[in-house]
Amino acid sequence: MKFVIDGVRYHVDKCGNGYPLVALHGFTGSGETWRPFCDEWKDHSTLIMLDIIGHGQSDSPTDLERYKIENVACDLIKILDKLEINQVDLLGYSMGGRLALTFAMLYPHRVRKLVLESATPGIEKPQHQEERRLKDEKLADFIKKEGVESFINFWESIPLFESLTKLPEDKKESLRMQRLKNNQKGLINCLLGMGTGSQPSWWADLHQLRCDVLLITGNQDKKFCNIAEKMTFHLKNVDWQVIEDCGHINHVEKSEIFGTIVSEFLSNTY
Repeated sequence: MKFVIDGVRYHVDKCGNGYPLVALHGFTGSGETWRPFCDEWKDHSTLIMLDIIGHGQSDSPTDLERYKIENVACDLIKILDKLEINQVDLLGYSMGGRLALTFAMLYPHRVRKLVLESATPGIEKPQHQEERRLKDEKLADFIKKEGVESFINFWESIPLFESLTKLPEDKKESLRMQRLKNNQKGLINCLLGMGTGSQPSWWADLHQLRCDVLLITGNQDKKFCNIAEKMTFHLKNVDWQVIEDCGHINHVEKSEIFGTIVSEFLSNTY
């Protein structure tokens, strides 16, 4: 399906016959990353797989304002309105988790349950936020100078994704192909517009969330385990699940365990 929101075309796929579940992928990904869960979740969820702006088959506009995370959350509201969906469960991985949390903070009445995989509420201290924004600018400049394939080669080599080396070759190749389908302009503008250094920090507002929240991290991803642990002290209705022998991309590295954890949470058998 295609939805045009204020001149930007979004690509959306659906599967399943249950409560609407919007799934948001990470940076360099696409909605295709969630397709393996269609069969497992079909009885309790209608899985709505969105290509975030600048990714996959969605448009990559030149206007940087369109990529601000609050504006992308607003686009998502308009997509749900077009689908005539009032309230959803929301699942987000990494960048998609930051978008999911932003959506839940801005439109709490539209969220029943929230699943955050390897995600952060942002950066608390302005100085550290500015440092991250400058790092994102350097990454964007790298993409501009070297192109998408060179950037993906670099991106796959950073310590955050070290655990992916243990994946079967077919899974590694599928993940790489998804990443390579993205375009230069979209990735650059996502880094500049909705990078962690550019988004608001939600740390001080987490206590306001009333929906049930599930946090998922891999035990080898120490940075995001520390973030998740800290989040548990701020959220009222939260559970945190740590997947063993797993890094940053839980839904790819340990898809069966991840799928079961999410399914039990969403179907109230948790």
